[in-house]
Amino acid sequence: MSLPPEKASELKQIIHNHLIKMNIHAKIRDVLAETVREDLDPGHSSLSEEDFLRALQRRGIVDDVMKDLHFSKEVPDTELGLQNTPKPATHFIDKDPTKLKKTNMDPARRYLYLQVLGGKAFLEHLQEPEPLPGQVCSTFTLYLHFRNQRFHSKPVPCACEPDLQEGFLLEIHREGLGDGSKMADATTMLSICDPVHLVLIKRDTSSETTLVSSYFLDWRTVLSSPSGKTSIAVELLGVGSECKVTAGVLNMSLDLYPPLSEILSPDIITTQQSLERQKTAEKERLFLVYAKQWWREFLEIRQANQSKLVKIFAQDENGVNRPVCSYVRVLRAGRLLESPRQAARFVSLLGLEKAPVVGGGGGGKQEQWCSLLAFLCRNKGDCEDHATLLCSLLLGFGLDAYVCVGTKPKSLAHTWVMTRGTDSTITFWESLTAHRYLHQAIDPDAPPLAPQPRPSYPYRTIGCVFNHRSFLANCQPSDAVELCSFDFHNQSQWKAMSEEAVGSVCSPGSTTSLPPLPPLCGPSLEPSAASNQLELELRYLVVEHRKDLGLATVWDDHLSYVLSSALAAYELERCTGTSCGNEEFQDAVRRAVPDGHTFKGFPIHFLHHNARRAFATCLRSPFCDEIVCCRGDHVRLAVRVRVFAYPESACAVWVMFACKYRSVL
Repeated sequence: MSLPPEKASELKQIIHNHLIKMNIHAKIRDVLAETVREDLDPGHSSLSEEDFLRALQRRGIVDDVMKDLHFSKEVPDTELGLQNTPKPATHFIDKDPTKLKKTNMDPARRYLYLQVLGGKAFLEHLQEPEPLPGQVCSTFTLYLHFRNQRFHSKPVPCACEPDLQEGFLLEIHREGLGDGSKMADATTMLSICDPVHLVLIKRDTSSETTLVSSYFLDWRTVLSSPSGKTSIAVELLGVGSECKVTAGVLNMSLDLYPPLSEILSPDIITTQQSLERQKTAEKERLFLVYAKQWWREFLEIRQANQSKLVKIFAQDENGVNRPVCSYVRVLRAGRLLESPRQAARFVSLLGLEKAPVVGGGGGGKQEQWCSLLAFLCRNKGDCEDHATLLCSLLLGFGLDAYVCVGTKPKSLAHTWVMTRGTDSTITFWESLTAHRYLHQAIDPDAPPLAPQPRPSYPYRTIGCVFNHRSFLANCQPSDAVELCSFDFHNQSQWKAMSEEAVGSVCSPGSTTSLPPLPPLCGPSLEPSAASNQLELELRYLVVEHRKDLGLATVWDDHLSYVLSSALAAYELERCTGTSCGNEEFQDAVRRAVPDGHTFKGFPIHFLHHNARRAFATCLRSPFCDEIVCCRGDHVRLAVRVRVFAYPESACAVWVMFACKYRSVL
């Protein structure tokens, strides 16, 4: 294969620069002098080229030259049957973060190259010891979202000055239909007020995650840079009760590719940002005035309304008060989720964790409704985060969904989701468990002996419901769920806010203070490989545990395989609420267990795939301990693992231990 002249000259220049960088000439002179002095026999009158090359190879000079020269063969698009196909924006991790590879850039599009050049002043980690090579330690990971593009950095050890060195290539595209591939000019980019949302997550040695900071970066200052490049220091603030305290500083640089031919004045950018803030502040002020008047009218309806849980505003992770309707959007998961019930299963697999309270010994709860990106990156949150996400997904599937605010037993505040069918059927969805409950109202005026439905749901009172367009407060005489009617058109039962007022501050693009809605990311696990690995690790742990008890271990591979159908049926039941496949499993077990033998099985469910944690949990059950430590005649053990991968690193892990042994009368 021959190279074009310009490519050949470029290749020669690369090799030449590399040799100069290695100071190759000085090394060759040293080797030549040493070879002439030591290696040349007295009988030789001259030094051949072969002798000299052997000397260079012996001293590793040739290896050093080739070690850092990497060549990759690029297949032309025409060979693949692709012509003029735009290359997508990608995430780069280069050895030298100050240099950008332009191979994946479409020359017809505009890009923002955001470089993270290290962190400093993370004072909470001032005393953090230097991790030894191979040592497990706490890590920082930076997540980004910009206009439907999501990236994350590689994890780096937590430190006062974390070594976050990353480059992210973000595509700046227009909003109009068919304008996605057109290059955005300076004026267009000035009107794009979408920020780059940065979320910093800390992951400790046991894989527990903590939200360190959530920051919205206005990138448009780069539009006034003559070179198309600017450097900034981003001060990251803490979250929750620490939202006014600095968590650390990230040094960044922003580059526009290709550079702008028309540079904007800094005053123009400042004026644009000021106008956006004023417009947002005015909309929020008008909504607050409206909400106060609406609340006064609601309290005047009846005195009991003062004690009802009606929540109009909620604080996000940065301590900003936002209307609760702004936490719900229409979210479509593409091909990542296939049905509303699968969406409910996915949301239930995200961990539950209440926002931490500093000095909260009194049992107080720190309010923190997370933005969607922060919730997804942390992979856990409170019940409000789960409910708003599930409601958004159900709206995406075309259902009439609402978030409900009320209480559970013992007057504990709680949120869950409700859907209304076209036949007026009311269904409650518990976002923490994916359980569904049908609501049937009790008639308080019915005769004493008349049969009444018995509620199966765990909810006691309901104060208000909301979604991305509606907010309704319960103004019925009683806020008990079992007595409640959900006829939202009846103004004597539900007081609704104006949809125009809600939309003025909660609809996408209405204000610049609303966090942009990130798309869901696909599963990060390969289910089969993860299942095999976890199963092998559990087998090893069982063998070691039985060895400590002086017991031998014999595995029955066929019985292990038979358990697969049961685990698949368990997950299917969690997703659909329908039990199926149990008859086939029972029949297969009967065939696998000979007459006169006893079979015992123990299934268990996890939200992680850490073998040691899972095994320790299993042994706490006397049923599982009895199987793992089984003694008797012809004891055969079996274990089967099925990992079911869901979006956003969520996973459902089913494990089943089993044994069969000869019964002794």
